Amino acid sequence: MHRSKRYQDMRKKVDVVKSYTLEEALTVLQDCPKVKFDESVEVSLKVGIDPKKSDQQVRGTVALPRGTGKTIRVVVIAKGEKVQDAKAAGADEVGAEDLVERIKNGWTDFDALITTPDMMREVGKLGKVLGPRGLMPTPKAGTVTTDIARAVEEIKAGKVEFKVDKSAVINNMVGKVSFDKSALLENIQAFLGAVQRAKPSTAKGQYMKSMFLSSTMGPGLRIDMSTIGL
Repeated sequence: MHRSKRYQDMRKKVDVVKSYTLEEALTVLQDCPKVKFDESVEVSLKVGIDPKKSDQQVRGTVALPRGTGKTIRVVVIAKGEKVQDAKAAGADEVGAEDLVERIKNGWTDFDALITTPDMMREVGKLGKVLGPRGLMPTPKAGTVTTDIARAVEEIKAGKVEFKVDKSAVINNMVGKVSFDKSALLENIQAFLGAVQRAKPSTAKGQYMKSMFLSSTMGPGLRIDMSTIGL
């Protein structure tokens, strides 16, 4: 099979049997041949829980201290004075039943949806559209709240949600390849710390089992779990 020059160049930089420190892995990812866009850096973390058990779900939020490097489109569904609060905080779209209707008809051109508790009766009807895209607001994620302005500002600044999937893996973006290495390390440590704090009390044995670091178009690098500092 013919492989591109970029693929061949990457293969020379990657040791497939090695477990890297976070810093070593970031160095490799940032040294890989560049593409025409700023790639995301992504963490894939396997945790020691049983995803079939309701008391072993891992879910939460973390404010990445150096942001995501991504322009986040935030939509707010609210009424009354909360509409002005949302606009002043930088929400991209604000509305009530009109936005509910747009979303019901398939509009999902946004990254986060925030609503007030009094609007959840309407927003709850959007489960089939929002659920599969991970956009359904929840109190636990801070996206069902009366403090709309704070919620908008936090998400715009780099607050992200994480949750375990059916394979007991948490996949999250932690920044961009163009970030300084120190900024990426800071974001990764903040993310890992938040996942550690979200450990279910019923989880037994080793919690953080394995981890890979990758970029959008780059290789997946196994991380030496003894070096992550948790």
